[in-house]
Amino acid sequence: MIRLILNVLWFIFFGWALALAYLLAAAISFLLIITIPFGVAALRLAIYSAWPFGRTIVDDPGAGIASGLANILWLILFGWWIALAHIAAGIAQCVTIIGIPFGIANFKLVPAALWPLGRDIVAVP
Repeated sequence: MIRLILNVLWFIFFGWALALAYLLAAAISFLLIITIPFGVAALRLAIYSAWPFGRTIVDDPGAGIASGLANILWLILFGWWIALAHIAAGIAQCVTIIGIPFGIANFKLVPAALWPLGRDIVAVP
């Protein structure tokens, strides 16, 4: 029940804006046909950034060198500005005691924003 409350508050105050950033990155990626895998990763992260509590990001052991090379391109095109948005939002949220869980959630999203390919989003037990 607490996760639901945190997710609803997160979405109302922050999640929708961060999800829009990922959706913008996905739209650009789908337009540039060769970057469609980036679009898929951005959509996955848009959903996660809109509703982060109760889920976590884990490394995919089956990811190969191609995903690592693609992550470098992602970092240059999209990752750095989305990561900066997460950092700025996280700092702003940690100013208040009530916002600390939201700030931590934002900081948890920074590595995924920088390096999204080769990662999976899984439910926390």
